[in-house]
Order: sequence, then C-alpha cells, then structure tokens
Amino acid sequence: MLNITVVGTGYVGLSNAVLFALQHKVISLDIDEKRVELINQRLSPIVDEYIEKTLKSPDLNLTATLDAHYAYQDADYIIVATPTNYDSETNYFDTSSIESVIDQIIPFNPKATIIIKSTIPVGYTAQLKKKLNSEQIVFAPEFLREGKALYDNLYPSRIIIGEKSERGEALAKLYLNATVEKNAPTLCMESTEAEAVKLFSNTYLAMRVAYFNELDTYCAKHELDSFDIVRGVGLDPRIGQHYNNPSFGYGGYCLPKDTKQLLANYKEVPQNLIQAIIHSNKTRKQFIVKEILKKRPNVVGVYRLTMKAGSDNFRDSAIQDIMRELKEYNIDVVVYEPTLNTQVFEGYKLRNTLNEFLATTDLILANRMHTDLDDCKAKVYTRDLFGDN
Repeated sequence: MLNITVVGTGYVGLSNAVLFALQHKVISLDIDEKRVELINQRLSPIVDEYIEKTLKSPDLNLTATLDAHYAYQDADYIIVATPTNYDSETNYFDTSSIESVIDQIIPFNPKATIIIKSTIPVGYTAQLKKKLNSEQIVFAPEFLREGKALYDNLYPSRIIIGEKSERGEALAKLYLNATVEKNAPTLCMESTEAEAVKLFSNTYLAMRVAYFNELDTYCAKHELDSFDIVRGVGLDPRIGQHYNNPSFGYGGYCLPKDTKQLLANYKEVPQNLIQAIIHSNKTRKQFIVKEILKKRPNVVGVYRLTMKAGSDNFRDSAIQDIMRELKEYNIDVVVYEPTLNTQVFEGYKLRNTLNEFLATTDLILANRMHTDLDDCKAKVYTRDLFGDN
C-alpha cells in the first residue's frame, strides 16, 4: 500500500484520489474548507455519478485535509491537479498554481515523485525540471470527461506517462492496476511529447465539434434536415456515429483554453487549421445569435449554463457568450440554473423554480434538451439532434 497525496479536488483531482483510495492510502489536499468537509463526509463536491457512489464504499481509504504538511510529509507520490487557466495577454497557461504547489512540496518531501496532471504548454515539464534542478517531476496527461471522470479513470482509453524510464513504467503500472479493465494501452514517452498528445487530442475534439456545427449551420441556412445528414455522414466507419451532436459551440474548461494554447505553441510553425478551429467556434456562436434575433423574442430564457448534461460545470460555456451578445442587442435574458442559490448571475436574473422560468420566457435556449422542457418544445431553440453530449 502506497501513500498518495492528490492536490486539488476538481474533476481530475478528486477522480484520481477516489481511484487510488480503493487500493492505497490517499490524502486529498485542497484550500477550500467546504470541499474538504464534504469529502470527509463522503459527499462529492462535484456532479459525477461514479465518484458519488464510490465515496460511499467502506473500502475507500481517503482523507481530505487543508494541512499541506500533513498531506506531503509521508507521500510516495504527489499528484498535482490544480487549474491552469489560459491568460490571453501572455498567450500561455497560467501555471503559477503548479509552481506554488511544487515549491511547497520540495521542502517537506524532496523524495516524493510529483505527477503533474494539470494541462500545461508543450515543453513546460522539461523547463520546470531544469529551473528547479529536480528530477522528481513527471507529467501524465488525463483524458477525462466532466461528469464521467472516475469512469474514464476506471475504463481508460489509454494511459500515457511523460517519462521513458523504470519509474515511468512503474507509474503506468500503478494506474493500470487501479483500472477495472486491465487491457488499456500504456505508453511511456518524453514529457514534451506527452504534453503535445494532450493538446492535440483536445484540439482534434474541438475540430470535430466545430465540423459538425458548421454542417448544422449549412443545414439551417438551406432548410435541410441535419439529423439525416449527420447520421448519413457518420455511417462511414472512418468517421463514426460519435461526438457528432451539434451545439451552440464548444466550450467548458478544457477545449477553449487548450486550442488557444496549442495555437500559441505553433508560433513560427506554419499552420492554418488550428487557427480555423478557433475562428469556426466564434462564427458558430455569432450564427446562433442571429438565428435567435430573427425570432424577435422579448424575454429569452437560458435553460442551464452547463455545457453538458450530467455536469455542474459551466466555466466558459458557449451559452454565456451568446448571452453576452444578446445583451448587446438589449434582449432581456433570464436564466434557470438549479445549482446556483443566488438571484443574479453576472448581471442576469435567475429564476429559481422551473415553473417560474417557463412562465416568464417566450423563447428558451437549450444547448442540450431535457425532459423538463417536454411540455414547451414549441418555444425551445436548440440544435441538439440526439439528446446526448
């Protein structure tokens, strides 16, 4: 049994903590007292069905704490899963949270292996190891979906470790041993290549979203049936019937910032496609706004701020950009978001009950349809074809 500390209790951090706590002693470290209390009460601070269920397991060896010294002192592995937001002024991820954590770890426990799980720029790990004169830092990208983070750890598409060494192989085995299915491909590569895998993977997903959104825009302009065309295109096995549901644009915490960071990494490298993906997403949201304005609504209701069904995260969701555009046109926008307990969100009025929300809007925007809207479909505007994410 190993001592593993996980820094951060978001989707990445908490799913890693719960994953390993089934086999090892895990300490989850965070600066948010409320989140720490919830985890120690075996309640999940995030919406994730597998995390919520597994936290109830009597076999879970997990303790959450605010005490960094306690969390670090005996750890064999320390997983860093802190946020790295994109800074539009520097065209670079803000990695200060990672550096702050590692600066704190080294005096307490210089022998621990530090695993960076946060998304970082290409070349960052090698630069950080040189800067800190430390060989204890390893990058291991995560490939998780919001709302299904633990499931994607238990049934991973692949396990990638950014180090070609015996330690890298041992780390890959550590993750593989924690999975339910033991046949996930494992790859050990240099840290810079592993960083590139993460950014290119997410940028491809953004490109796929943008592609089917542009297909849907074409259909809307020419009054064609998007459903039939998307299904027909997807029957080609090289394309597939997955990740093809049109939306108001890609958003969430990962895709917008990861595509921008990859574009920044393309400095002095010829490219057209990466830039086009980002522009395509802006164009899609502008098209959606124009379609809404054509309907001449008085009060537009936004059903959920979240990007995905089954998630409570609405950071950088596409709907928020659409709301800001509508505000510029002096359209009255109200929001139904049951995860918020306030009356106002960033200047927009919230309707705290579904009935009140439905009664006070004449057009409802839904990035993803829900049974809540079954009785008022006539006034719902959505591009959701398949009822999934």
